[in-house]
Amino acid sequence: MPDLPRLLITAGPTREYLDDVRYLSNASSGKMGYAIAEAAAKAGYAVTLVSGPVDLTCPTGVDRVDVETTAEMRKACMGALTSCEGVIAAAAVCDYRPATRIIGKLAKTGGPMTVEMIETDDVLAEIGRCKEARWVVGFALEAENARERALQKLRAKNCDWIVVNDPTAIGSDSNSVELMDPAGAIAAEWTGPKSAIAASLIDWLHSRYD
Repeated sequence: MPDLPRLLITAGPTREYLDDVRYLSNASSGKMGYAIAEAAAKAGYAVTLVSGPVDLTCPTGVDRVDVETTAEMRKACMGALTSCEGVIAAAAVCDYRPATRIIGKLAKTGGPMTVEMIETDDVLAEIGRCKEARWVVGFALEAENARERALQKLRAKNCDWIVVNDPTAIGSDSNSVELMDPAGAIAAEWTGPKSAIAASLIDWLHSRYD
């Protein structure tokens, strides 16, 4: 059997620091992205996993690149993209960061504090702009108007497909997802353990692209 191509998979949260000990982040466990990386490796793909800080073991046969901030994730992804033929972006990156990172630890003043926030790098959008012949699958976690917002994200970030799920997936071992195409049609639906959903997604992509 010929060697399958290399996939770039992102997983977990990113952190954006206010000072040297405090940061803005989210509750992503990384379980979905790691399950996808494991399923891809078991299917015979070479896998580069760009991972934010999570308490998970790297799947066997996967090349993991550890990052912390969104800027670090962007740099790692763009560096790995040229050697990959497909991208599955399951990471939950921070959308904003403090405009200034304070050196040391910010002291309490006894009063309110205002923090200026600015947008972080849009990792998925940059991958979409640079994808060329590669296919890209994004993830959209939406609490309201999930399909409409996911479709907007798919188109804005130049994805080929987007996986739609909701906040109940955070930290859970199971999930319920829809795979949406650029026309807004649902190409597949899967419910169950994240490991099973990951295997189904990889099988679906394999049948379509390989």
